[in-house]
Amino acid sequence: MLQSIYQRARIPLCAAIAAFLIHLVCNPHYGFFGDELYFIVCGQHPQWNYVDQPPVAPLLAAASQAFGPSLVLLRAVPALFAGAGVYVTCLVVIEFGGAAYAQLLSAIVVFFLPVLTDFGMKVSPDMVGLFSWPLIALWIVRLTKGANPRLWVAIGVLMGVSILSKYSILFFAVALLMGLLLTPERRILYSWWFIVGAVISAVIALPAFLWQVHYGYPMLELLRAVQHGKNVIVGPLGYLGQQLLISGLLAEFWIIGLAWLFLRPRFRFLAYGYVLLIAMMIVEHGKHYYPANAYPYLVAAGCVQIEDWTSKLRRGRVVIAAATVLLGLTFFPLVMPVLPEALLVKYEVRLLSFLHLSKESMATEHGEPAQLLFDFPSMHGWTELTAIVNRVYQGLPPGDRAQAVVMAQNYSEAAAIEFLSEPRLPVISGHNQYFLWGPRGYTGDILICVGDNCDSVAKQFRTCSLEASLEAPWIQPSEYDIPIMVCRGIKKPISELWPLTKFYN
Repeated sequence: MLQSIYQRARIPLCAAIAAFLIHLVCNPHYGFFGDELYFIVCGQHPQWNYVDQPPVAPLLAAASQAFGPSLVLLRAVPALFAGAGVYVTCLVVIEFGGAAYAQLLSAIVVFFLPVLTDFGMKVSPDMVGLFSWPLIALWIVRLTKGANPRLWVAIGVLMGVSILSKYSILFFAVALLMGLLLTPERRILYSWWFIVGAVISAVIALPAFLWQVHYGYPMLELLRAVQHGKNVIVGPLGYLGQQLLISGLLAEFWIIGLAWLFLRPRFRFLAYGYVLLIAMMIVEHGKHYYPANAYPYLVAAGCVQIEDWTSKLRRGRVVIAAATVLLGLTFFPLVMPVLPEALLVKYEVRLLSFLHLSKESMATEHGEPAQLLFDFPSMHGWTELTAIVNRVYQGLPPGDRAQAVVMAQNYSEAAAIEFLSEPRLPVISGHNQYFLWGPRGYTGDILICVGDNCDSVAKQFRTCSLEASLEAPWIQPSEYDIPIMVCRGIKKPISELWPLTKFYN
């Protein structure tokens, strides 16, 4: 029996280890992502929730930095989830009746699917879903095949932890539940263990929701703000087009899988679940990557079908696998920091031209396009900014330094200065979670202002002087030439001015 278990787990385990190691080698380049720095600082102040995300990603990010700044250790966290996601995808293939070829092909596709590669490249709330979403689907499939109903307990625990990772899992759960209700597989819901699992999930997630209640639902306030200015909103057809875009040149695998699921009555609830999930995302104006962690089980189904089609075409299977790797490598440099920046810019231009796409069509938020696509601009400039601010801080007279505080416009600037400075500089900001932390006991009478809002901040002080500005290559356009000013003599107590700094987005 142990030998049988080993045989079944051999390919999934080898594929998972390979995915983990490739991510680990390719991930730690360019620099810390701005959001990662923010997660680290948030996690170093443990709470049940934060203004803009649940606690799991921040806590994992902070834990990885327990011995000091390390990009390798930080990126090992999402790499681990990427490997686990590949492992579970292979198990889903087995549950669908697939054999070795379907497992290997699904591992290749899930690894190279651009949006999933991106989730495994950096620390984010989405990284946990690489593993949890397909695992929940797998366990539900096993329940429809007659597994012990006590499996609902494990699903409840995983669902609760996933909610503490990212709230979009709730849309996935509702979509799967509705998919079950639309099919005869609804019978698995007629169990007390289903209720037990739901209660366990709710209990695990309850402290996070109570935190939101206590602070006046800041997440809802933030979501309203980003949907009325920050995010790019597209119509239904545009959203469907974006799903193809984030799949790179590998969308055919999950499309085949979706059709395969629709044609298999016992698995049809998974197809309904995906369609309903996309419909909810369109209605709620979700970003295009919000439902992406559902793609592993669609890919698994597609690879089972391809395995069946090629059962007598051994050479054809090799050709398909090789072509899949080549197609995956096409978008790989856009979501994995493996090319020097100057070479990457040239590659981006040629690829987008070949595909008749523009940088604007790839954006999820409004703003001037950067030289580099996607997350890469926000992996640049933070060490340079920290060095400049530290130089300005150290240049203050000793008496001023004792009461000085840095005020940054956004959380990335604030977290970079706070985490990367040595010794750590005191930092405040009105952006998201930093606003709730308040002025941290500082009077603000000596303030180093960082960001393009410094002109408006200067109006609250008697004197302000421009000391420096940020100069660094490949950074976000919004960070170009931002001023660093020293302001003295605050006109009103900072406690009165603090509500004006609130900036949720």
